[in-house]
Amino acid sequence: MKTRHLFALILAGTCLAPTVAATQERSVRVRYDAYYLGLPIGKAEFDTRLNKAGYAISGSFASAGLVRIFDQTNGRISINGRFAGSEIRPNSYDLKYSSGKKQKRTTIAFDGSKVSKTTNVPELKKRKDKVPLKQDHLTGVADPISASLINTDDAASVCRQTLKVYDGEMRVDLKLSPAPRSESFKQSAVTCRGRFVPLSGHRPNHSSIKFLRDKAVIRIGFNPVEGTSLYSPSEAIVGTKIGNVHVKARRIQ
Repeated sequence: MKTRHLFALILAGTCLAPTVAATQERSVRVRYDAYYLGLPIGKAEFDTRLNKAGYAISGSFASAGLVRIFDQTNGRISINGRFAGSEIRPNSYDLKYSSGKKQKRTTIAFDGSKVSKTTNVPELKKRKDKVPLKQDHLTGVADPISASLINTDDAASVCRQTLKVYDGEMRVDLKLSPAPRSESFKQSAVTCRGRFVPLSGHRPNHSSIKFLRDKAVIRIGFNPVEGTSLYSPSEAIVGTKIGNVHVKARRIQ
C-alpha cells in the first residue's frame, strides 16, 4: 500500500480522531502510536480547538522505529468544520507530507455535505485500471478524520453506522458492525468491526486494496465524549497484507 494511504488509514484513516464538543471554547491534545508486531512504526499528535459551532484540528505524523530507516515520512494535517444539528460537516481538509525527497499535498473543500473541490500536488497519475469517481460518491461524505466522529445518544447504534470517507483520491465506505465480546477493547466503551468497501478512485486489482476489501479484520474502539452525544475512536487494529497494525491513543492534556 502506498505511504499516502497507509498513513491516512492507520494514523487517521483508521478513523482515529481527537475531538470533543463543548459549550465554551476549549482545546485538547492527543497522541497516537502505531505498532506492528509490538514495534513502533508510526506516531501522530493532534490538537483540537472547538466550541459549540464547530471544530478545528491540526496535527503532525511521522514514521517511527525501524520503518523510518526505509521510509522517512513526515506530514502535517489540518481540518476545520462545523456542527449542523446531528451532522458533523467538514469545511476543509489539508494534508501535506514528505516521503523521502518527495513532497505531496492534498486539499479538499466542502460545500455543505458535498465535495466542491479537490487538489492534489503533484497531480494523481491517470490509470486505466482505476475506478472513476462518480459525482454521487462525493455527496454526504467527509475527510478521514471528520468521518470518524459519531453523533448519537444510543451507544448500541455506534456499530450500526457506515463511515463515508473521501481522502482526495479514493471514496470508501467503512461499514461498522458490533464486535464479539471476545474482541472488545478493554479501554473502550464500544468495539466495532469494520468492513472496508472501496467505491471509486481505487485500483480494484491492487493487492493491498484486495486484501483490505476481502480479508482484512478491522476493529475500532469508541468512547463517549463526556457531556456530549459524540463518540470518538480511541483504539484500532487494522489488518494489512503484512500483518496487523495496532493504533492506541493517549491524552496528553
